[in-house]
Amino acid sequence: MIGIVKQKVKLMYNKYIDDYLDGIKSGKYIVGKDIKRLIKNVIVPKLSQEDVIIKHDEIEDHISVTNKYFPDPLLPWECFVIALMHCYYEDGTFVWTNILAMTGRGAGKNGFVARLGFYYTSAKWGIAGYDVHIVANSEKQAITSHEEVYNVIDGNKLLKKAYRYNLEVIQNKKTKSKIQYFTSNVKTKDGGRPGMLVFDEIHQYENHDLMNVFESGLGKRPLTREIIITTNGYLRGGELDSQLENAELILNGEKPNSRVLPLLFRLDDPSEVDDFKMWNKANPSLAYFPHLRIEMERVYDEMQTNPAQYIEFMTKRMNRPAQDSFTSIATWDKIMATNQTIPDLDGYVCIGGVDYAEVNDFCAVGLLFKKDDKYIWIHHSFVCHLALKKENRKIKIDIPAMEKLGLCTIVNDDFIKEEYIINWFLDMSKRYRILDIKCDKYRKRLLVSKFKEARLPLNEVRVGRPTHTILDPLVTALFADERLVFGDDPLMRWYTNNLYRDIDGKGNVEYMKIEPKLRKTDGFSAFLHALNDEDKLPVRQSNRRVRCLAI
Repeated sequence: MIGIVKQKVKLMYNKYIDDYLDGIKSGKYIVGKDIKRLIKNVIVPKLSQEDVIIKHDEIEDHISVTNKYFPDPLLPWECFVIALMHCYYEDGTFVWTNILAMTGRGAGKNGFVARLGFYYTSAKWGIAGYDVHIVANSEKQAITSHEEVYNVIDGNKLLKKAYRYNLEVIQNKKTKSKIQYFTSNVKTKDGGRPGMLVFDEIHQYENHDLMNVFESGLGKRPLTREIIITTNGYLRGGELDSQLENAELILNGEKPNSRVLPLLFRLDDPSEVDDFKMWNKANPSLAYFPHLRIEMERVYDEMQTNPAQYIEFMTKRMNRPAQDSFTSIATWDKIMATNQTIPDLDGYVCIGGVDYAEVNDFCAVGLLFKKDDKYIWIHHSFVCHLALKKENRKIKIDIPAMEKLGLCTIVNDDFIKEEYIINWFLDMSKRYRILDIKCDKYRKRLLVSKFKEARLPLNEVRVGRPTHTILDPLVTALFADERLVFGDDPLMRWYTNNLYRDIDGKGNVEYMKIEPKLRKTDGFSAFLHALNDEDKLPVRQSNRRVRCLAI
């Protein structure tokens, strides 16, 4: 009788990574589009690189040691994250040095942090002095993970011998590595020399000041890492929103070299709250915590008649704040669809647009064309160097990289002179027939005399809700039908993605900035100015030699 030979299953990456990816594909694990984008645009491309090494033995050590001493085993999503934490480049550095994990309340984040702290101070990790600092908003919150490690050690005879421990500091005797917790008091804490820095619940941070203090200690030990683990919150425009803006660019594949791993567990749409199965998108632990599910179902029932509970439930449990239910101008897929090849437009008639908020900030210029059923927008931006140096302000796109792509010019003067704008349009007029250039009333007042000297047309357009209401059907149709062409212009995509459609009770529309300080919209505003007169552009044109401006 021939025996049955069991063949080993070939791993794609690592068994814990493969298990989670396969579970998502089969529907075993229900996750949202943010996790799917993470896999498609970040994890798979990174782990497919030839210079990436996955240390399977380290992963097994980490998971087995943790499961040996802690009362509850690690969950599949936790094993998945831990496996990704042990991926390296050939130069010995982490593939991901920063982890942003946003999970719904009740997912067990403090327990996960406790398990990470225990392993990374242990002899199994083996790096001497690899301190783990846990930073939270209050002592009660900060001590939670610390106490869990304390209780594990205090209940095990072998661990008692291996550690010096109390409710303030836990130290491994062999590695000298410590677990310590801190409260968010930026005035009295310095950065120290941590190996791992954990921020617990950053949704209350108004800015990056607190994190800067603690981050100053990173890099003084080998293989340092920062972990943010949080729910969503009520403060808008603060540190969490800044982190989520950066995460959005990473998940869209716009920052392929980033070492940030954004794990955003949340509903894809607020309406999914009515489907209990979808709750797993916001809380990857929910399927394993039946008592939590019962409690959440109770609150869900009560919130049907209690608006305050609804806001709390959506914000903290589902990571979809109720106040975030505005309508974007277009989905990211439709914004990406503007990345179409710009056709030969030499000699074509076009309308220009120009917009800026301040002369020492950003200024966008562009030309709008029609060809067949397409609307083509060729854009350029001027960025004052002072705009990149403002205190407490970090523009959420790599402007020097955009300059290398030819999409913008960093101006070294202390303000953007009219000559920069004028010279751009004059250069464009050598190729295209500029019918008119549009701007709002305020910009016209500043530019009109210089434009007249250069024999450039400049005319005013109305802005705001009445104008946007008129333009909105066309804008919506252009994105929906994928008839809007920007070329490969990540700066214009960024401008566009920074706006939302604010709709009043009468159905009037105004395009508004999602966040006023760190998001810029000048490029899209310049486009809207030109779009006001799109009906003056002939749909079908032939290439004609350009002799002069069409003034």
